[in-house]
Amino acid sequence: MPLTTCLLQLLVAAWLPSCGSGAFTTLPPVPLITAGGNNRTVGTHVTPCPSISQAGGSSDDCRTVRERNSSEWCAFVSNTPDCQDDDGFLDYLNAAFCAFTPSLLPLAITLYAFWLLYLFLVLGTTADKYFCPNLSAISTNLKLSHNVAGVTFLAFGNGAPDVFSAVVAFSDPRTAGLAIGALFGAGVFVTTVVAGGISMVKPFTAASRPFLRDIIFYILAVFLTFFLLYLGRIRLGEALGYLGLYIFYVLVVVLSTWIYKRSQGQGMSTSILGEPGDEYQPLITYGETTAQILLHSLNPVDWRKWRRKPWHWRLIKIIKMPIEIVLLLTVPVVDPDKEDRNWKRPLNCLHVITSPLVCVLTLKSGTYGLYRIQDVFPVWTVLILVAAPMAVIVFFITKNEVAPKYHCIFSFLGFLVSALWINAAATEAVNLLRTFGVIFKLSNTVLGLTLLAWGNSIGDFFSDLTMARQGYPRMAISACFGGIIFNVLVGVGLGCLLQMSREKTVLALHHEGLTWILAGALGLSLVISLIVVPMLRFHLNRTYGVGLVLFYLIFLLVALLTEFDIIKLNVL
Repeated sequence: MPLTTCLLQLLVAAWLPSCGSGAFTTLPPVPLITAGGNNRTVGTHVTPCPSISQAGGSSDDCRTVRERNSSEWCAFVSNTPDCQDDDGFLDYLNAAFCAFTPSLLPLAITLYAFWLLYLFLVLGTTADKYFCPNLSAISTNLKLSHNVAGVTFLAFGNGAPDVFSAVVAFSDPRTAGLAIGALFGAGVFVTTVVAGGISMVKPFTAASRPFLRDIIFYILAVFLTFFLLYLGRIRLGEALGYLGLYIFYVLVVVLSTWIYKRSQGQGMSTSILGEPGDEYQPLITYGETTAQILLHSLNPVDWRKWRRKPWHWRLIKIIKMPIEIVLLLTVPVVDPDKEDRNWKRPLNCLHVITSPLVCVLTLKSGTYGLYRIQDVFPVWTVLILVAAPMAVIVFFITKNEVAPKYHCIFSFLGFLVSALWINAAATEAVNLLRTFGVIFKLSNTVLGLTLLAWGNSIGDFFSDLTMARQGYPRMAISACFGGIIFNVLVGVGLGCLLQMSREKTVLALHHEGLTWILAGALGLSLVISLIVVPMLRFHLNRTYGVGLVLFYLIFLLVALLTEFDIIKLNVL
């Protein structure tokens, strides 16, 4: 009977711990009697985890939790599959509705908001100080041309938070709207607010051909995404097409630069690496002991810089210190601009142990690292037993003063570990945003185009405006359009491709009315720039900048009014 089946599944679900953490579980073969009296077996197939009747069935939308009596919130969240998260270290939904009483829900929201801001700090710090420098070192070691490195490795470094957030969001159909919202939302923000801010801070004449090239490729990427959203699905060939279009873009950039340089009688060796910053200046002399080198290497503060910085910079630095110390302990950085290439013998030897440890403890939220071999030894302990002797060997065959010939290997290790740190932080940020969506009944799209897009783009905003103030507005405007092309093409292409397999070559793309406003606004802003900028003879003045900022404010207002059903939109 159906009731008997449901009760039996509830008993099995309580016995299997996996049912509490995911939407599905595998039930063992159990003979049951149907209503017609025929025996049948519930085999080892994937069956939805049941939920308590008062908390709703398995088809319930998690966003309906606050429509229920507050006494039912915890039971609903704990037993509704749509409320379960398989990825991430913390269960934010369960904590908000079970660990906190209903009257303390505002406190939970406040704590989550601060934690989200800190996660954005983690994303920015890891990308800027660890991910990008190691990518630069890799491009130097591979002897890549600076143009190729600029549109591949450095673009990946600058767009790492956006791309990893998109890949994480695409991994779950419930949060795929976050990916579209964040990528398109960041695109609208960067091409209007950031580009407009550059024009207002430092009016200038843009390079015509690179500007037109980048904006046309971006329009193609937006149109392709708009078309696939209209179809409601993406196939394997189309996901590969995103990556293929980016490769074609790279080839066009390299070829056009080569043609221009040749016509000007110049070489192709324009440096992509800036001058070493104060934080990368050598603080250690060769006369220091190994212990002193280790202590100085783990100090995240440059005291000379600290003394001349304002109070708000110092406050942010204090807040960032815990994560910076953790990153220093776990992520090696190779700097080709320094004489010693940032070789810190005791710290780099320690990285031989800590870096692999981070890899296994961040993959699948520590699932692999905590797995017990033969139900006895956790993987992380075996890894330490293997890595510790290697660290000792490296320590005794190297010197403090001279970097070994194989020091470049540490740049690849640092790239991998920093990427995993970024992925872990992006996973937590996506889960937090989904929690906010459940609490406030907001769509993933609006969360993506606001909080996630702002968080991932705020670094671009300040860095590009600073670059413009320093007299490099052309470089800043190129970063605006070049970076987001990478984010959309690689973010959507790679995010969808990683979810496909031989059996599953088609992914459904669910869209909302807000998605069309988002795509339409981004496309319209690009078309306006494509028409207006040539009319201005490529001179980007303050009037143009003010117009872009006003466009963004109008778009944001329309999006929020649509989200709260003040503006009704017929979805295609």
